[in-house]
Amino acid sequence: MKIWHQSFTVLSDLPVYRDLIEARIRKVVRPGTEVVLHGQIPGTFSSDYPGTDLRYRALVWLHGLQWLAAGIEAQKQGYDAMVLASVPSPMIGEIRTLVDIPVVGYGDTAFHLAGMYGRRVGMLFFNPKRGDYWPEQIREWGAAERFAGISKAGVSFDQVAAALADRSKRAEVIDTICATAERMIEEKGIDVIVPGEMPMSLLLAEEGISAIGGATVIDGIGTCFKMAETMYDLKQSSGMVSSERGYYHDRPPPERVAQVLKFYGLDQLGSRIPEG
Repeated sequence: MKIWHQSFTVLSDLPVYRDLIEARIRKVVRPGTEVVLHGQIPGTFSSDYPGTDLRYRALVWLHGLQWLAAGIEAQKQGYDAMVLASVPSPMIGEIRTLVDIPVVGYGDTAFHLAGMYGRRVGMLFFNPKRGDYWPEQIREWGAAERFAGISKAGVSFDQVAAALADRSKRAEVIDTICATAERMIEEKGIDVIVPGEMPMSLLLAEEGISAIGGATVIDGIGTCFKMAETMYDLKQSSGMVSSERGYYHDRPPPERVAQVLKFYGLDQLGSRIPEG
């Protein structure tokens, strides 16, 4: 099978991160699964860290249009599944109404699987400025009853990026993350931890950290790609696909989607999404 990976970063701005993601994916997927990395269009953000824009609801929605276009492009190019490698996974519900292939997002996958590994889930973030966003988002994923809140990771994106690039810097960064996680575990009664940004999840997975203080740590890359393979298998063996019933799932006619995209000048957006 062939999977379209979509990052919320401009991967060409972060070559070390990109290479480590690719290496991690190769470790997790089964033989024969091909994964092609994709990122945001160069120039999307004002820096190499998208978090400065992602604190604003309107900008998240606007940047999310690239993900919508990417989903359409993935199916057009014959991909078998799509992985949205970002916790918020913008436009994931909308993308699922436009394509027939499985679409897997880090956030909803992590929280659904968390219920199989524990009872109370907490998230660690570089930048928790969207703290009021997450309870509503997690309610949409159907996991509100197990959500125990978010905490600052105690490290920045730049520190994690530097630790990914330079192994000598990893111990200090990881010790800080673990210390923060342990406090959250004690204060909030957490038994499952979701690293809220994929670079942090990648760093912990790279170092083989699958638990902190007895609480399970979700592996973002691992869960997303194994789920994509599973959903693809279920489609092949059982015919299972996303629901098409009701407002949240009803599929618009493809020709009308094409007309609307052209009307707004977005009909070529998908072809601009770069491979990693």
